[in-house]
Amino acid sequence: MAQAFKKHPDVDITWLFSGRPRERLFDMEPFGDFQHRAGLTFVTEAGRLRYRKTIMANRYWQFTRDVQRLDVKAYDLVVTDYEPVTAWAGKLKGQSVLGIGHQYAFGKNTPVEGRSLAQHAVMSLFATVARGVGLHWSNFGSNVLPPILDLPPAPQTAALEHILVYLPFEDQTLVTEWLNGFSEHRFLQCASTLPNDEQGNVGRRTANIARFKSDLASARGVVCNCGFELISECLHWRKPVLTRPLAKQMEQLSNGAALETLHYATVMRQIDNELTARWLAAPPPAPNLSFPDVSAALASWLANGAKTPVATLGSALWGQSAAI
Repeated sequence: MAQAFKKHPDVDITWLFSGRPRERLFDMEPFGDFQHRAGLTFVTEAGRLRYRKTIMANRYWQFTRDVQRLDVKAYDLVVTDYEPVTAWAGKLKGQSVLGIGHQYAFGKNTPVEGRSLAQHAVMSLFATVARGVGLHWSNFGSNVLPPILDLPPAPQTAALEHILVYLPFEDQTLVTEWLNGFSEHRFLQCASTLPNDEQGNVGRRTANIARFKSDLASARGVVCNCGFELISECLHWRKPVLTRPLAKQMEQLSNGAALETLHYATVMRQIDNELTARWLAAPPPAPNLSFPDVSAALASWLANGAKTPVATLGSALWGQSAAI
């Protein structure tokens, strides 16, 4: 979005980020002198969301103080991408907040899996807004737009023989051992905690955005969790996907259900050697998709005060998707 707003130099933007320590943010140059808050985060271990540890890990007194101190009245328009400090500052201070993100796409027509009362409450209240603009892979509602992507058009070069593996919520040593069991295939395993080394048929890579996108462009397939952004990139570049949703996480489980409904990817609820072997031997063809430039459309819409109905914007964007 930062690049898209460069076409609107008259718009003065303050960027705020939270959810991870400032020193762990990377590739932040496009956002200039951005603000940072502690925010809230979720704890995951061994492919599962850990609710008790999540409750214990967050500093709620700091979150409350950050919300109280954030001046949202100084802005003509306040937008959150499911960032909770901004959302709650607006709600408690009577400032209408616009939400843009995948989490706002879960309406009555969107496939949902793993929803409990607690999960529903957390998802609804984490970054509550007056008006939500959802992002998804299909037009599940009048407020839903196609994904926002930071990618060039699909690469024209021939794919190589490696499978790109990104399972950040799993134990990386166990992932390497699992991949070693498919010795006839070449894998590139990426995670922020990995060294750059070789383990048999597995090349391990420290996560780096530029190199990751290069590896994605040349991959013949992708094995990953069910996060919305990476799956969107895979679909846009027409990469076959084998995905494992994060256990006990409604958003990822629901993403898996949507992918199965749309026949866009192969979904495994737990590590399944037989399914993986079949997928590696003959990955199903990726769907013939390509998404429009949603960033540019949203930047123009926001620069003009977000006055046009979301449904009108969505109709135009989904029409472009269908025409490609």
